Amino acid sequence: MKKLKYIAPILIAVACLGLQHAKANAVNYTLGTSNSPGTLGTGPFGTVHVDLTAGVATITFTAASGYLFVDGGAVAVNVNATAWTIGNFTSNGESVSGAGAGNEDGFGSFNQQVSMMDSSNGASIISFTLTNGSGTWASAANVLAFNAQNWLVAAHIQIQDGTGNTGFAAGPSGGSVPDGGTTVMLLGAALGALGMARRFLRS
Repeated sequence: MKKLKYIAPILIAVACLGLQHAKANAVNYTLGTSNSPGTLGTGPFGTVHVDLTAGVATITFTAASGYLFVDGGAVAVNVNATAWTIGNFTSNGESVSGAGAGNEDGFGSFNQQVSMMDSSNGASIISFTLTNGSGTWASAANVLAFNAQNWLVAAHIQIQDGTGNTGFAAGPSGGSVPDGGTTVMLLGAALGALGMARRFLRS
């Protein structure tokens, strides 16, 4: 019984730590494929960071060096929900706003686009938040789902080489979505707790 007095607090502390990490987690995607490699180059064209904290997902698009997000469908995601709210828009170029569902040329339709008025003042960073109105997301990796053509995220990009050429990029294509390390982290915490419990029982 005395040993249990020491083991119980350790297990509770580890469990709380795991739950805390599960509440705030993140995952990253790469915009690695374009619809016009001849004019836009081979990429990668940018990254997309999804952070889920207290049920609110913050989506941040960051363009790779030499590219900017522009015009209609500047960035787009396929949200894994039947209802959601979008807000807290930020852009270091022209202002952006939610544009509903729309097509990102070559990569199909996404159920949430964020657009600019035109391509006169492109942005290298665009972010916004999503709040699930039809349930809860278990982790950052569950916030988005593949569209009908098996893409999660996309963007309307302009190459900064003086030509003014634009096109679209997307990623990742099909397959499984990374879980941001949450599963491994929680498994490690559980194994650590088990190890400590065994040491106490043997002493």
